[in-house]
Amino acid sequence: MLLAAAFRLPQLPARPMHSDEAINADRLGVLLEHGEYKYSAVDYHGPTLTYLSWPVARALGITRYVDLSETTLRLIPALAGILLVGLHIFLVRYIGLISAAMAALLTAISPAMVYYSRYYIHEMLLVVFTFAALLAVFRFWERRRTAWAATVGVCIGLMFATKETAIIPVACLALAAAAVAGMRVPRGQRLSNLGSLLKYLAIMLAATIVTIALLVSSFFTNPRGMVDFILAFHGYFLRGLGAGTPHVYPWTHYLHLMNYYRADGGPLFTEVMITILALIGLIAVIRAGARDRNWSAHPSFLAAYALTMIAAYSVLPYKVPWNFLGPMHAMILLGGIGVAALANACKNRAQRSVLAALLLAGVAHLGWQAWRDSIPLASDPANPWVYAHTGKDVFAIVQKVELLASSYPGGRSRLPIAIVSRENLWPLPWYLRRYPQVQWWNGVSATAPSASVYLITPDMEPALTRRLYDLPPPGQRDLYQNLFDRPVELRPGVELRGFASLSVWEGL
Repeated sequence: MLLAAAFRLPQLPARPMHSDEAINADRLGVLLEHGEYKYSAVDYHGPTLTYLSWPVARALGITRYVDLSETTLRLIPALAGILLVGLHIFLVRYIGLISAAMAALLTAISPAMVYYSRYYIHEMLLVVFTFAALLAVFRFWERRRTAWAATVGVCIGLMFATKETAIIPVACLALAAAAVAGMRVPRGQRLSNLGSLLKYLAIMLAATIVTIALLVSSFFTNPRGMVDFILAFHGYFLRGLGAGTPHVYPWTHYLHLMNYYRADGGPLFTEVMITILALIGLIAVIRAGARDRNWSAHPSFLAAYALTMIAAYSVLPYKVPWNFLGPMHAMILLGGIGVAALANACKNRAQRSVLAALLLAGVAHLGWQAWRDSIPLASDPANPWVYAHTGKDVFAIVQKVELLASSYPGGRSRLPIAIVSRENLWPLPWYLRRYPQVQWWNGVSATAPSASVYLITPDMEPALTRRLYDLPPPGQRDLYQNLFDRPVELRPGVELRGFASLSVWEGL
């Protein structure tokens, strides 16, 4: 966990905010300032990220949206990533110390796990709650108690209240449990256990429903949230099938990102060590099950779970890289078993030394990549985990606006800024949150007063030129100066152009 913290906590503000992060921050701002959270069926996902962020912000004395920082926001996924590593200690009783410890180590240093533990989105929380549900299933399997059945249900409820796509890992957990139970429970006992199983399933379902309802209804202050939660699945189902979205890729896409990625002659990115160890773990599970039917069911469960997760996320056409964290963690769990199998296969000290050296080299390589991917290349399009990401040009844009505000009478609070575009310009609202005079337009207004500063996309420049220089009568036209001496992009393919009135520009 200390190693995980060392990768996840330093330099959290260094990477530009992704548009999804900024939108999530805006949702938190509403909760901080108005004490209100309303679940929406449109693309915002569940409330756990917002609700868990609220006490962190309040503990730091933050009560306003404008006072939030990247560090405050990203602290929650970073802590979730550290907790995920710590939870592996509960696997020791089921798969052994070596397997559990190695899985924890790989989780701590996996470049993808580190990268998205520094990202203010829902995915890391979903992985944590999924792993907690898996551990609760193991505990219930071991001790058929109402409390453990309810714990499984609460964890599943938290998964759904985090992200609606939880339906995929929940289905994979169920399929893995059914597969292992079908292989190990004698046929004569299946019917006799059915009544007891149905009782516990009812408890799990009740706990799941209560947890979801409590959170998506904002603790029953917004009952409409429960209806919207159900309605949201229609849109997510269509998107998962690739309808109405540009994020459609072939079934090999995730495996390509994980195992061998090199864009336009850039650096190589690979976590193939995890894949190799997972394959070794899978072979070890199959061989052990063939030799001994009474061999522990837990490794078999993890193998079935990993295979179904990889298959489900690969088959669905809709793909964004952070969605693969769940299957990756399932592979890591199987990889821990693979390391234990290799250790058991070593017959002497020399072989164990070679294995230790190879593992150490692989771990060092993953750790180096985790640092490189998350710090110096954190917003570089050559990085496979960087997707539709804000570029570092946003810092130049904000710096120029800050410079204008520093010399404007009244500073930030008085500087009039007009932003004109039909593009999605998030996270620009986040970076301009301290400027109350910002106005957002999806076209150039012929009647609105001229602003001192304009930020526009290139398609708006002809209309803006006409508005500033053709429409005003002679003597009432103000000249405007280009803000940037080079093209700047908010993110790849979204260029911004800036103009400041000559009166403001000359005040610098």
